[in-house]
Parts: sequence; structure tokens; C-alpha cells
Amino acid sequence: MGTTTRPTHWKELHSLTDLEQALAVSSERPVVLFKHSVACGISAGAHDRLEQLAADERYSFYYLDLLAHRDVSNEIAKRLGVIHQSPQIIVVKNGKAAFSTSHHAINAQAVLAQIS
Repeated sequence: MGTTTRPTHWKELHSLTDLEQALAVSSERPVVLFKHSVACGISAGAHDRLEQLAADERYSFYYLDLLAHRDVSNEIAKRLGVIHQSPQIIVVKNGKAAFSTSHHAINAQAVLAQIS
């Protein structure tokens, strides 16, 4: 149903340490966290809609495989105060959630408006 294709331009979040590093980067520039379920077709579509934007090296995009790293997802929800959804985009600025959206509302134009 979904895709198991790994993103090519995204930094992957595998651990709480990776999350800490992403949050630290957010003090320098906006960070985009993409919470993705590889078993979900909606999530695969959201990934595809963002792939070209994620390829732009001016931006910092991070990918989280929810099925493999639920602990990291839970920590994102806790630290940023954003209710867990899947798929989900969270834009982080200065260590705080500045924007989030999920499901079919995920699109490159909305994300670009938040990170530009």
C-alpha cells in the first residue's frame, strides 16, 4: 500500500541524539521534521510532494520512520507540544514548533512559506 523508499535528500532521525542535533540546528535556520509511516499511502504521497523542496540544500529536512523509531516520535510530541499525527510536518524555529500540519494538508507551498 505505502512505500518503503527512503528519502534521498533528508537527514534521518534514528535516535534522541539525532533529534537533539536537529533542534540545535533550528536555532540557526528553520528545520522541517517529517513524521512518516512507510505503511501509509497518504504518508507516501506527502513525502513525494515534498521531495523536490527537500532537495534544496538551503533548507534542513529531517525524516522520521515512525514504525522504526516511535520513541523519537513520542519525544517530538512531548518536547514540541504538538499532538502526534501521521504523516506530519513540523517546522521548528529556535527549538519550538512554529507550524505543523498533517495528512493531505502537507504540501511544499505551505512548508516553503514557513521556512523562507
